[in-house]
Amino acid sequence: MDKLAERIYNPKTQDLAIFKKTHEQWGEYSNMAAGFPIIVNDTLVRSSEALYQALKFTDRPDIQEKILSEKSPMTAKMVGKPYKDYIRPDFEEIKIKLMKWSVRAKLLANYEKFSASLLYSNQKYIVEESRRDSFWGAKRTDEGLLIGVNVLGRILMELRAEITEGKDFQVLGYLEVPNFNFLGRPVEPIYRNKFIQEVVDTPPQGDFFE
Repeated sequence: MDKLAERIYNPKTQDLAIFKKTHEQWGEYSNMAAGFPIIVNDTLVRSSEALYQALKFTDRPDIQEKILSEKSPMTAKMVGKPYKDYIRPDFEEIKIKLMKWSVRAKLLANYEKFSASLLYSNQKYIVEESRRDSFWGAKRTDEGLLIGVNVLGRILMELRAEITEGKDFQVLGYLEVPNFNFLGRPVEPIYRNKFIQEVVDTPPQGDFFE
């Protein structure tokens, strides 16, 4: 079966950890969740969403700075919209790798909190419910099913499996893609629990890919 084929999830018959809004149960799984800062090249990144958006523009540190200056993850996402012509040309081919790296950076920088959250879902299928996006998440049908590729949910389940199996998460290395740069420099390794304590606006609520 195609790794990018859509899945069908049924909340009535399957045990699901569904996340949609950051203030609801499982909301900390969202890239939009506050309270999970990351340090990249000695620079504070407020969310994995801001990190992922910045990595679209690895040849444009000026655009990355604009994205990183925003406190809101959603606003950080919107900042890059006018600059779509400057997104790295291979983005569509590597976007899953960039997302996996960004989510793993979130884990490494906030290991105890985020690993505990992932393990708390036990063996539930993790599914991002989205109104519009059936690639990273899944859309709800009139019958209540969730249908989508659910890439982000599957990345999170992959991480949970590695934690459960006892993988030693200490460092996240350089992603082997061309021009993997951050603010004009090659991205340096992300070390476990290396982040700056910052007052955040909103506290968090308490077949994979190659």
